[in-house]
Amino acid sequence: MGSTPAKEGKKVHTVPQFVYILECADTSLYVGCTNNLEKRLKEHNSSKKGAHYTKIRRPVVLKYSEMLPNLSDARAREAAIKRLPREKKLALIS
Repeated sequence: MGSTPAKEGKKVHTVPQFVYILECADTSLYVGCTNNLEKRLKEHNSSKKGAHYTKIRRPVVLKYSEMLPNLSDARAREAAIKRLPREKKLALIS
């Protein structure tokens, strides 16, 4: 009745994640998360891999980012930021 077989002898590797806010050319804000912020920003601005929302609102500018220890925490923070009204998002990026 110890640890489960999946946990025995295995190390849990976590990759730092970034939650970010972009300002689009139309001044709208986009919130996302990634493990490679520089690459993801390039994708938003020039790649087919960028989110549809940002593809039609290019160029985008990184206005805010924060690093979190894992994807679970990053997704929770991303969701919390997305729930904020625009005014509070603007206060966060200023």
